[in-house]
Amino acid sequence: MTIVNIADLRAAAKKRLPRVVFDYIDGGADAEWTLRENARIFDDVILRPRSAVATASVDLRTTVLGETIELPFLLAPVGSSRLFYPRGEEAAARAAGEAGTIFTLSTLAGCAVRDVKAATRGPVWYQLYLVGGRDVATAGIERAKHCGCSALVVTVDTPVAGNRERDVRNGTKELVSGAPFTTFPYLFQFLARPRWLAAFLGDGGLMRFPNIVLKDGPMPYADVGAALEQSMVSWEDFKWIREAWQGPIVVKGVHTADDARRAIDQGAAAMVVSNHGGRQLDGVAPTLRVLPEVIAAVNGQAEVLLDGGIRRGSDVVKALCLGAKAVLIGRAYAYGLGAAGGAGVARTIDILRSGIVRTMKLLGCASVSDLDRSFVRMPAEW
Repeated sequence: MTIVNIADLRAAAKKRLPRVVFDYIDGGADAEWTLRENARIFDDVILRPRSAVATASVDLRTTVLGETIELPFLLAPVGSSRLFYPRGEEAAARAAGEAGTIFTLSTLAGCAVRDVKAATRGPVWYQLYLVGGRDVATAGIERAKHCGCSALVVTVDTPVAGNRERDVRNGTKELVSGAPFTTFPYLFQFLARPRWLAAFLGDGGLMRFPNIVLKDGPMPYADVGAALEQSMVSWEDFKWIREAWQGPIVVKGVHTADDARRAIDQGAAAMVVSNHGGRQLDGVAPTLRVLPEVIAAVNGQAEVLLDGGIRRGSDVVKALCLGAKAVLIGRAYAYGLGAAGGAGVARTIDILRSGIVRTMKLLGCASVSDLDRSFVRMPAEW
């Protein structure tokens, strides 16, 4: 099929992946209202072009935490990417590096941080969950430091995993348990995708979590919700996290002005306005809607990034106009990874890059550094 936009990559991923794996990427919490609103809300922001302005070229470069990147978007942490494609995190990191942007590796990845860092020529950030407890997390921080990761992303919105009904219907817990009688009813999902199954088995079968090293080795693939519930991050944890990391910290999961100020108090160099892609608490506002509130609260004391719902280059431009330093993409590249591995991620990046360039030329703006609210009209209540 011809891949024109992110929706086409989504369709290709759905065709290639077993239902349980595709829905892990595609789904959200409860009724998935926040999941849908994250993307739809961009329609409420109207572009205001400057006509008859010559823009022969467009400069997409920006700096995030002092690092110059070629694109105003980063690849967000996406757990279990090795289920989407063999050595999935390495493939995605390689594509990010070739595009000149940052890859963020999840603690719950299927590839070790050292291998991911070696796979890319671009910067790598390490996203931290406290799964396994403080000592295990501290060891993970040390490995990330040793490998040259340039920032630590601390996710603060996962005291428990959200209620993802698709995962329940698809038998995720039963499949992870490996018990023959409970697993059997759900196995046809895999048998219906023989090419994916062959690649999955060739990559070693059900992955472990190599960045969570317990006393008896890497943590087996397990019920992540239960693991997160036992290892939530509180503001008090930032003291020892700062001491262990001793580098820039990005707080991911900020959704209110109060939490933005709290993140600054805890030494955050940057924060991500994020509702976890609508995968945690359903019914919360879409991230673009709360971006102005967070920008105002931060008042220039830290860099503000945004994720959630990015599907087109114009979405990126709108977020930058409202004050985001850059955005993170998660699902968009996960669809590409699930559809075609590294080539699919590269296609995701190319679609968004070309969309940004086209939008900016039509706006009459030659550099992302010149984007501001004068290029958009947002609802008065914002």
